[in-house]
Amino acid sequence: MLGKLKIQEKLLQFKSRSGLRAIVANTGWLFADRILRMGVGLFVGVWIARYLGAKQFGVFNYAMAFVALFNPISTLGLNAIVIRNIVNDSSNKEQLLGTTFWLKIFGGVISLSLAVGCAFLFRSDSLTIWLVLILATGGFFESFDTIDLLFQSQVQSKYTVVAKNTAFILVTLLQISLITMQAPLIAFAWAKLIELGLAAIGLMISYNVKGYSIKLWRWSFSLAKNLLRESWPLILSGLTVMVYMKIDQIMLGKMVGDQAVGIYSAATRISEVWYFIPTAICSSVNPSIYATKEVSEALYYLRIKKLLRMLVVFSIVIALPVSFFSERIIKILFGTGYTEAGHILAIHTWSSLFVFLGVGEQSWFITERLATFAFIKTCIGAFINIVLNIILIPNYGGIGAAFATVIAQFFSCFFINLFNSKTRRIFKIQCQCFMIL
Repeated sequence: MLGKLKIQEKLLQFKSRSGLRAIVANTGWLFADRILRMGVGLFVGVWIARYLGAKQFGVFNYAMAFVALFNPISTLGLNAIVIRNIVNDSSNKEQLLGTTFWLKIFGGVISLSLAVGCAFLFRSDSLTIWLVLILATGGFFESFDTIDLLFQSQVQSKYTVVAKNTAFILVTLLQISLITMQAPLIAFAWAKLIELGLAAIGLMISYNVKGYSIKLWRWSFSLAKNLLRESWPLILSGLTVMVYMKIDQIMLGKMVGDQAVGIYSAATRISEVWYFIPTAICSSVNPSIYATKEVSEALYYLRIKKLLRMLVVFSIVIALPVSFFSERIIKILFGTGYTEAGHILAIHTWSSLFVFLGVGEQSWFITERLATFAFIKTCIGAFINIVLNIILIPNYGGIGAAFATVIAQFFSCFFINLFNSKTRRIFKIQCQCFMIL
């Protein structure tokens, strides 16, 4: 048995040399993309925050939080499933991509309606409602991210990176112009929408350059039903993820005020800027994990363990210095108007440890077809976050919201895995990854 495993491992290593190079190159492209966005985006984002001031910056982030809450409905939890299906069988990719595209268009309509409707219920001011309407319209353009799913399945994210970064750079220049012209707040929402539109155009151009044609995409009602049957737990899971990622800003706005949202958003802008790291790594590594499952169970779990260990190391390396120097970071970047954000950042940055683990374990949950339990986990995490926010925000404001987020992430992405026999194995692997500390 041991000899057979060694032979399988050698064969897999031989076959995957070019695949490994592709993964490294793909990860490099994704890191380049995110580093550009992290650097330039953070610089311009800080400039916008300084220009708008804490109160208006809070209104803008309040609107973005509303839109983000319903974003999982526009994506319908299809991304990982579609990538897996293309990797396993690419013969019907046109039908798969076409069906996914129209499902996302339909999801975008529902997402837009819910976001604007809830904005009416929570806020009476027309500015917030207009901001939500403009930002939520971007869901239609994001339907073209279906093209990116094909590129991810082929480990060729460079085409997406080029398309989206071209749009990002152009709109960054536009945002700088808006600041120098002292444009109103709503102009920055239009800039966000323009970026998504340009990115969609860029993806279509890249798709055609690769020799594909959107005209070949086909709709299949039966395939749509099968996709939604598998993805509905991921839709609900995505919604609950957004709840405990964004509900803190909405509750702060309702219970404390827009300025508190602005200060809190300044802190989360720094702590969440690193979230691209697990996403970039996993989008490159996940296809190989899906494929390895069919070859060797031992190699499959070895790769998952290496992935989670790497993500834990990255998160600790980031969280420690950010936590220690949080007040100085906020003062240098955002100025004295956001001083309170330093204490919030020192706490909130530790959520990255559990976020990284949560992103890393997704490939395992998809492969093992445990999407329903993933949904239950995130529901519990969202519930914990809401309850803690209700208790902590009235007395501690943004600091209380930060503690609520970290505790909720701890339970949802890690500790709950202990209490189910099917997920206890991934819990043990996660614990082993902490042993490096």
